[in-house]
Amino acid sequence: MPVHQATLSIRTRGPGLHEITEAVAREVARSGCACGVVTIFCRHTSCSLVIMENADPSARRDLEAWLDRLVPEDDPHFEHTLEGPDDMPSHIKMALTRTSESVPFASGRLLLGTWQGIFLWEHRHASHAREIVVTAVGD
Repeated sequence: MPVHQATLSIRTRGPGLHEITEAVAREVARSGCACGVVTIFCRHTSCSLVIMENADPSARRDLEAWLDRLVPEDDPHFEHTLEGPDDMPSHIKMALTRTSESVPFASGRLLLGTWQGIFLWEHRHASHAREIVVTAVGD
């Protein structure tokens, strides 16, 4: 069974959801596989991946605001704050979400739902270069 693997470099400029659906779709096309599954893996502990609505940005803003309320930066119980007030909250947000997603594909196309997109969710305030490993396996 053929395997194609690539690493995407994503520059972030602070917290938020950054859509990577097209970049993942390009790697599926490059794989030459018609049918299979693609795994997307985030190599970091302060950002995550999520499949979310990609049509209405207010859905993403609501999700971000909800998680910020759930894990506030000013929690006095956090010890791990060496890199600033967003340090521990970013790790908790990553742990509550996901570091990988799997998406089936057929006829060389991702089988996402009509309004679904794949997003890198940056949880830190500073700009970062994030690495996402994309592995397509199929026929």
